[in-house]
Amino acid sequence: MRNPERTRLAVLGSPIAHSLSPTIHAAAYRVLDTGWDYGAHDVTGESLASFVAALDDQWRGLSLTMPLKRDVLPLLTARDEMVDRVGAANTVLLGDSLVSGFNTDVRGAVESFRRAGVATLDSVHILGAGATAASLLIAAVELGATHALISARTVERAEPLVVLGAREGIDVDVRPWGISDRSHAVPDAVISTIPQGAADLVFPEDVRSRSTLFDVAYDPWPTPLARAWSDVGGRVISGLDLLINQAVGQIRVFLTGDVERPLPDEESVIAAMWESVASRH
Repeated sequence: MRNPERTRLAVLGSPIAHSLSPTIHAAAYRVLDTGWDYGAHDVTGESLASFVAALDDQWRGLSLTMPLKRDVLPLLTARDEMVDRVGAANTVLLGDSLVSGFNTDVRGAVESFRRAGVATLDSVHILGAGATAASLLIAAVELGATHALISARTVERAEPLVVLGAREGIDVDVRPWGISDRSHAVPDAVISTIPQGAADLVFPEDVRSRSTLFDVAYDPWPTPLARAWSDVGGRVISGLDLLINQAVGQIRVFLTGDVERPLPDEESVIAAMWESVASRH
């Protein structure tokens, strides 16, 4: 375990009041018996640098949500390979003069797919073009995807995903929001990265019954898309799946500095995290 005197952690973002991260992290730390305190702070991109600069040596780490995953990059003194690959960090480990960045969203998304019984992907339809979309695109690549369709409200915002796709060897097409896929191809997965859910899109029954829906939203739940998928018996992966699975990676980082090193009795930790939010799912 790293310096035991560093006992403070928090999730940062704006807005942040809805976040369940304090609940699931607290449950994990009770099982691990760390004695750590994990809170939540409303922090914008403009205030992030001053917030980090003001942290004292009681602070161990930070979880980052919207809109900070890219804003934090200039503040990092070290970063893992996945941060550079995605261009976004959702985890910060603090040490003496060190601000180390990690991306556990990719690992969390891959684990969410696998725990839902999805071991491979070929094609995906991603809704949204932000930092979370980049992580989910890489997760799709990790599962073998060769083609991605991106629906973006602002097409220009999706250009970094096209560049990322070219670098990763996956074909990326971009379509304006709400314009249907005229190829009539059914993707292996529809991935919504819209924080409050994509309420204004309608998918045909053929897609809903055959494609896996991965919706990163979790409050409120179910989202309109999740209900539409469930109505036809489609497979749904929720934002809670991603929240918990990426948090496991964060806790590994906070405990050991290594996102790949399993936690002591990790399945018990995960079970406690799920139990803490059981009424939400």
